[in-house]
Amino acid sequence: MNKYSRALIDLPTALLKIISLKVVHKNHFKSNKLQFTSPFSEITMDKGAKLEIGNKFRQRSHSRLRVRKDANLKIGNNISLNHGCMIVCRDSISIADGVQFGPNVLLYDHDHDYKTDGGINAGLFKTAPIEIGENVWIGAGSIILKGTKIGANSVVAAGSVVRGVFPENTLVYQERKMVSKNY
Repeated sequence: MNKYSRALIDLPTALLKIISLKVVHKNHFKSNKLQFTSPFSEITMDKGAKLEIGNKFRQRSHSRLRVRKDANLKIGNNISLNHGCMIVCRDSISIADGVQFGPNVLLYDHDHDYKTDGGINAGLFKTAPIEIGENVWIGAGSIILKGTKIGANSVVAAGSVVRGVFPENTLVYQERKMVSKNY
């Protein structure tokens, strides 16, 4: 299927998705203009959740936005979520303008609180906000964990697991060691 035929399907689907979110969540969902969301993407909001999406938002196939009860997810202008990305917000995630996500990037502003009675089955979480500055590029397969702050114009290398505070204009990567043993 060429890109024009696909657009005839994708654009009305995106419009219906955005309209239904605005109707169901009224004052808790804000989106200024028509956004591109793949028919195979997902946006879910729990009661009391807030989601704000800027202009020129693109959500590719199998990407997911999940905003849980009383959480706040703010997405700036000109943001692109590539295939398979997932953002799960239980507290607060802020993504500034111009951020680009490679495929299969994951953002979690929470961890399971496994030390409570009942362990992870208790369903309790420890949360801390995530902030991503302007024009950040997050490489394929990276995982951004709770409490992370990434400064503007930074790059997160593919496959990185990131937690902490990183200043502007920083290359964030993990050094890995390749090990090979004969057996």
